[in-house]
Amino acid sequence: MNPAALGLSGRIAKAFQDNALTPLLALVLLLLGLFAMLVTPREEEPQIDVTMANVIVALPGASAADVEQMLAIPAEQVLSQMVGLEHVYAVSQPGVAIITVQFKVGVDRETALTRLYDVVHSNADWLPANLGALPPIIKAKGIDSVPILALTLHSNNVGTSAYDLAQVAHLLENELKRVDGTREISTIGAPTRVVEVRLDPARMRAANLSIADLRYALLAANRALPAGELVQDNQRILIETGPLLDSADAVAEVVVGVHQGQPITLAQVADIEHGPALAEAYAWHWQRGTAGEQPAVTVQISKKAGANAVDVSEKLLARVEQLQGVLIPDDVQLSVTRNYGETANDKANTLIQKLLFATLSVVALVLFALGRREAAIVGVAVMLTLTATLFASWAWGFTLNRVSLFALIFSIGILVDDAIVVVENIHRHRQLAPQDSLLSIIPRAVDEVGGPTILATFTVIAALLPMAFVSGLMGPYMAPIPINASLGMLLSLAIAFTVTPWLANRWLAKTAAHHDSGGQWLGNFMRRRYQPLLNAEKSSRNRRTLFWLIGLLIALSMALPVAQAVILKMLPFDNKSELQLIVDMDDDSALEHTAIVLHELGAYLQNVPEVENYQAYAGTSAPINFNGLIRQYDARQGGNVGDIQVNLKAKSQRDDQSHEIAQRLLPDLQAIADRFNARLKLVEVPPGPPVLSPIVAEVYGPDENGRAELAGKVRETFEKAGNLTAIDDSLITSAPRWLLQVDQRKAATLGVSQTEIAAAVRAALQGEDVSFVHDGLSKYPTPIRLRVHHETLTEMNELLRLTLTSRYGKQVPLSELVTVQSSTREAWRYRKDGLPVSYVYADVKGKPDSPLYGMFGVRENVRGLSVGSQQGVEDYFVQQPEQPWSEYALKWDGEWQITYETFRDMGAAYAVGLLLIYLLVVAEFRSYLTPLIIMAPIPLTIIGVMPGHALLGAPFTATSMIGMIALAGIIVRNSILLVDFIELQRREGVAFNEAIIRSAETRAQPILLTALAAMIGALFILDDPIFSGLAISLIFGVLVSSVLTLVVIPLLYYRAYRAR
Repeated sequence: MNPAALGLSGRIAKAFQDNALTPLLALVLLLLGLFAMLVTPREEEPQIDVTMANVIVALPGASAADVEQMLAIPAEQVLSQMVGLEHVYAVSQPGVAIITVQFKVGVDRETALTRLYDVVHSNADWLPANLGALPPIIKAKGIDSVPILALTLHSNNVGTSAYDLAQVAHLLENELKRVDGTREISTIGAPTRVVEVRLDPARMRAANLSIADLRYALLAANRALPAGELVQDNQRILIETGPLLDSADAVAEVVVGVHQGQPITLAQVADIEHGPALAEAYAWHWQRGTAGEQPAVTVQISKKAGANAVDVSEKLLARVEQLQGVLIPDDVQLSVTRNYGETANDKANTLIQKLLFATLSVVALVLFALGRREAAIVGVAVMLTLTATLFASWAWGFTLNRVSLFALIFSIGILVDDAIVVVENIHRHRQLAPQDSLLSIIPRAVDEVGGPTILATFTVIAALLPMAFVSGLMGPYMAPIPINASLGMLLSLAIAFTVTPWLANRWLAKTAAHHDSGGQWLGNFMRRRYQPLLNAEKSSRNRRTLFWLIGLLIALSMALPVAQAVILKMLPFDNKSELQLIVDMDDDSALEHTAIVLHELGAYLQNVPEVENYQAYAGTSAPINFNGLIRQYDARQGGNVGDIQVNLKAKSQRDDQSHEIAQRLLPDLQAIADRFNARLKLVEVPPGPPVLSPIVAEVYGPDENGRAELAGKVRETFEKAGNLTAIDDSLITSAPRWLLQVDQRKAATLGVSQTEIAAAVRAALQGEDVSFVHDGLSKYPTPIRLRVHHETLTEMNELLRLTLTSRYGKQVPLSELVTVQSSTREAWRYRKDGLPVSYVYADVKGKPDSPLYGMFGVRENVRGLSVGSQQGVEDYFVQQPEQPWSEYALKWDGEWQITYETFRDMGAAYAVGLLLIYLLVVAEFRSYLTPLIIMAPIPLTIIGVMPGHALLGAPFTATSMIGMIALAGIIVRNSILLVDFIELQRREGVAFNEAIIRSAETRAQPILLTALAAMIGALFILDDPIFSGLAISLIFGVLVSSVLTLVVIPLLYYRAYRAR
């Protein structure tokens, strides 16, 4: 072949095979990769733009129904004007509405929040001026709201209280915020520092004072103003009035009234204490090897967007080490109870090691098949491809995380294809023409496979790249796989046509062409197997038998999921080192009772050998993770809620995976919770994008009571199912409520307003922060809190004896102004996307371990429920009910929704990929029939994929689907090599049957080499719980389909074109 006859690939190879610029380009690629390794931030999970915000509007004293009608519904209508919204949720509680806006994944955080602030403030008039509603408060959340580091302070010293630990924590906050890259730092479980004025009602009555009198006196005594300047002796002197209250002693000396001509100080009618407020939350820590549980507080630190989690966490821990013995007393211990920087670094290092081992394994394969110099060439080509891809990934904006690194490991098998095909063809041409020089052989060999290699590369990209457009949380989460793999394929193609010829010219020049016994044996084997199928008298019957057998295998493979031999699941659980117990008590449960339940659960956990430590939080929440961010666990506050954050031993120190441990512990933990009538959820870190709950039933209908009735029946149906657990709903339990009904006429007659009555009762029971101490020492302002001794108000009669000062100066007992009415607390009202809704939640237990089967298992029973006069309930899977104002209906959500969206979009991506592959092949071969022959082996992948999952007992997951999509491109690549060689032989005048036999004879080795390379790369991700599905698809799919491709493609080509 003369230079003029060379195609594009041959000319590129000829230009670079002896060019001094080639090694410099290789060196640049290597350095770029090293640069990317150093500067790319390391994180455990991909960073996803998922922006949420709570818009909080308070209307004190309003009922939940009024809050819904006057706040929530108008707010929904205002907020829904924004572009890019995914959902608008609303919760209406007595006195406050919380509207949650969730933007679509991928909407830039700054853009989303700009739209939110703009629409809220430009529509400020939606709240009438005299309604009494407070201005809206916007609390934005995003992936960077998740703390990367949690530091728990505790002490062996029994004299060290949570209040003492909180003071240390607040000092730490200031120092740690100086570390570059930190975003938000706060302390969980820290008691509030207050100057508490504990009122004595008896002494107040004796002094003829009311709570309003004390409030006014404190406000009046704690005010200072710059009064101006006085010029004296030619000097300007600043004049101020004051001083401000700067200590508890100063507060005690405030004069609050005059009785019988004598001033009365606050200390005469109340006890003043400076210290921790009455407990609203408790936190404690347990560590294996310690004596028992210890009071604790936890400092949580999040990082700024784009900051390297590894660097930030290392700098924070280094700063903590410097502060030991300085700000952190010797008797206070600090335990690192979360370090996502460390886990990200460990995961990245582990995956980089796997990447190196996968590369070396592929090189060893080429060494065995072709020789050491050929293997060295392939190894260099793969290394340069990886370094270039790492740089391209950094430039694209990806971080070094588990998904982006798994993308590279998964890609090893296909990134090496171009280099293997080129090197193998150079190797073959040297055998065919040992007398020719390498400078003439290399362009010719590269050109022969260049066209099909270019086409095959773009078919793989066509199969993978549409996956980058999958919507929802799963799309950007898995985006590094199609994008990094596609970038790597383009770079590997360029390196195969430039660097590989240069290396071959240098490293193969001094070696003589040797006889390839392995390749010849494989070729002879293929020839012997093909001749009976093409030349024998019974060849037609043999071919029909073969095709029928393949069709039967496809049908049997597709039947495996139907028979539940292969379970369908979004993603399997990962092997993490943390679990979380979420405890919900009845709404009237006291904080101390909730704490007792957590102590009992903790006592059980202490006997679990895999548990390293745990932190319990009563009345507040543990540091949130991504799952907690989506579920808004940080909003869980109050005496009836509790969390236990369980940290397991390192993976290397335990035999069972975290999911197996969770399933083992759940029955015993549930039994403990049942003893206290507590609702328990054992929450694992989700393997992918989180959802509200694995199974969610959204109940819609025209009436609040009817929805509550149906939700209760749905819950009962869930409870009767043997495979569901963690069952809960959004309905409030029947908790007592006493209404102090103000007698308006009598109050007006006595000179007391309803506002004064409400303020006095609130101050007595909950406390009122009337002002603040100005001591110049505290990071957080120290409130002066008026509150009646909680030991005093143990009965309603004590509360009714409180007195109020009328506008006539008389003391009026509360009992003369109100009557007590007993009722129950109002239920919270929920809305989603403009419709009222109630929720029922559940998780699945046992086998099959997939929420989809639990959901479909109870579906028929749910559809058969009745509510009021309505018999049967219509259920929806994708959209909200069409007529929620006239009938009760139910929509399934949770893992089903994200599974549906993901597989819907992946299916569409698969279809688009197949269409693109067809168009590419039509453009290359200028035929409508040949592309169909080339794509025929794609269904063959299912013969390997489904039985492979069944054989290993693995569920078919989203990553399994990614593997199937990738297989379409990989298998088509093999078909192209075969068909292109057949047509090349036919153009050279070779007989039709002989050309077909030669294609299998010649291309068997590179096809099987690239197949083995793909399988070897997949082997290194087989042990990962999440990506094992991808590995199984690749290993079994490539194995079966590659072998069948060598048989099916030539036979289909023979059958299609033999008559021509």
